[in-house]
Amino acid sequence: MSLINTEVKPFKATAFHNGEFIDVTEASLKGKWNVFFFYPADFTFVCPTELGDLADNYEEFKKLGVEVYGVSTDTHFTHKAWHDSSETINKIQYPMLADPTLAISRNFEVLIEEAGLAERGTFVIDPEGKIQIVEINAGNIGRNAEELLRKVKAAQYVAANPNEVCPAKWKEGEATLAPSLDLVGKI
Repeated sequence: MSLINTEVKPFKATAFHNGEFIDVTEASLKGKWNVFFFYPADFTFVCPTELGDLADNYEEFKKLGVEVYGVSTDTHFTHKAWHDSSETINKIQYPMLADPTLAISRNFEVLIEEAGLAERGTFVIDPEGKIQIVEINAGNIGRNAEELLRKVKAAQYVAANPNEVCPAKWKEGEATLAPSLDLVGKI
């Protein structure tokens, strides 16, 4: 079953954020756009490149009213230790959400049960708490924050303009399509 247009299931977790531990629940997501960015584990190889890329683009997400959550099955203590010991992770300003019970990873259907780790799953969640974008990558394939920004802009555009759709490679400011019988077979 697809998670598209489903509501984020209830959860309660602790995140490391700006030098503090904070509580995050599904209610924390309401009223704004959010990205859940699952990754396998702290102190690994591809993960810091992805999280660093998100950190480098975090201000652009914030300008769009989007909160980013890095999520792994590590504890919030491990997130702090990694933040304190890695130059790349130290630049992260978004919450690093801990999922040691594996519940959140299960809710988003990214848990690798036999490993107790999450797949590289990316989820864009609208202000009503519904999932609008799902992307899952194999563990050895890193993601691109600029492409994620493009997708978030497209999701926000179609949410604000429900009678339009964004074609392939759409970028902010480019033409969209208005689905109609007149377009069938003409694209």
